[in-house]
Amino acid sequence: MVNSMTGFASGRGEGAEARWTWDLRGVNARGLDLRLRLPDGIDGLEPALRAAIGRRVQRGSLTLALRLDRNGAGEGPRLARAGLAAALAALAGVEQAAIDAGLGLAPVSAADVLALPGVLVREDAEADAAALRAALLADAERLLDAFAAARAAEGASLATILAGQVDRIAALAGAARAAAADRAEEQARALRAAVARVLETAEGLDPARLAQELALIATRSDVTEELDRLAAHVAAARAMLAETGPVGRRLDFLTQEFNREANTLCAKAGSAALTRIGLDLKAVIDQLREQVQNVE
Repeated sequence: MVNSMTGFASGRGEGAEARWTWDLRGVNARGLDLRLRLPDGIDGLEPALRAAIGRRVQRGSLTLALRLDRNGAGEGPRLARAGLAAALAALAGVEQAAIDAGLGLAPVSAADVLALPGVLVREDAEADAAALRAALLADAERLLDAFAAARAAEGASLATILAGQVDRIAALAGAARAAAADRAEEQARALRAAVARVLETAEGLDPARLAQELALIATRSDVTEELDRLAAHVAAARAMLAETGPVGRRLDFLTQEFNREANTLCAKAGSAALTRIGLDLKAVIDQLREQVQNVE
């Protein structure tokens, strides 16, 4: 059920007197970062594409490129009488203002006038743009389907790796519990021998004070809470990997909790065997953290 933030999809399409190609790529990111490279002249296309992507993707840095080739079929442009009149009126106003200011202007050619916005239009420009936008958005859904499938396929492989690493953490936590039990017997014998030596040589030793110090030593070396929390974190990680929807941020936070318990375990180890297990735990947790960075 895990989705990767890495994915790729491409496609080709045609319609509304145009041909086009898509290229969509995604890599990991802290949030959702969309970069769209689209041709000009298709009003409303970019916000519609952003909305379509946002419905499918919650995290990742995505780059979408669209290359468009208009076939050029259909009628040529026509002269818009109202647009021409407005343009001529504006030119006349500019010329009169220049005269009033004592300035001379270069002559304006017919080509200059035709180049002004609204003077030349296609009969069906708005209809053509709407038809092209609709065709592109319909084809974009197929592109996003392919992109989602690519992310899901990589996510399935990623989930297998993560599950294996979580299982390894669980196995090491179990080994740490056994090593802690073995260590407890050795520590108890060493502590009893040390206390006996102190009692033989010390005069006026407060028994209550000694009991407090012994209790403090025992507490500082007890790793039961760390091992219990590791077990709880393992259960939480397995539950997240079985969820639908984005879990990457929570898994990333959980790896920090894993690492905190492993660090404390190493600090309290008190034996070579437990220290070795703690270091193995830290190595596996670091591998888990690196893989989690790719989870949506």
